[in-house]
Amino acid sequence: MVSLQEQLLKAGLVDKNKVKKVNQDKTKQKKIERRTGTESVNEAREAALEMQRKNAERARELNAQRDAAATQKAIVAQIAQMVQQNRQDKGKGDVPYNFTFGSKIERIYVSSRVQEHLVAGRLVIVGLNGHFELVPRVIAEKIAERDASIVVQVKKKVEEVEEDDPYAAYKIPDDLMW
Repeated sequence: MVSLQEQLLKAGLVDKNKVKKVNQDKTKQKKIERRTGTESVNEAREAALEMQRKNAERARELNAQRDAAATQKAIVAQIAQMVQQNRQDKGKGDVPYNFTFGSKIERIYVSSRVQEHLVAGRLVIVGLNGHFELVPRVIAEKIAERDASIVVQVKKKVEEVEEDDPYAAYKIPDDLMW
């Protein structure tokens, strides 16, 4: 392959004296480097290495984002599969059951037997894609490990009773319908 210097000489863009001068400068620079033990900084090489580092960093970030999205998609698929395989029948919907999902109060209609299971905590409500399904508590705990925001937590509130309260002996049942 013909060097760039030879191509420039053939084209007539440089003369032999200029090529000779450039070669002498290069050899002087190399001699100085050998004597002092320092290297001259090749700016083009440093810029190329810096660009390569930036590209590698960007590729790592994109891969991390892609992996996170794939992981999230896999978790959603796992949750949907668990709900699909373990959902329980709501029964004939004659009893309304109110619960809080996010910041809204939602209502589903269930049978009285299913309502007892919900109140006792044996069944848990899971909201998935705008629909509410009933799953056993064990499955709901596994779903909550993956995404706790879709599992409706029924919180049993501990009421502090004042000593002077005349109605302390009268407890309000959990399944009281208004």
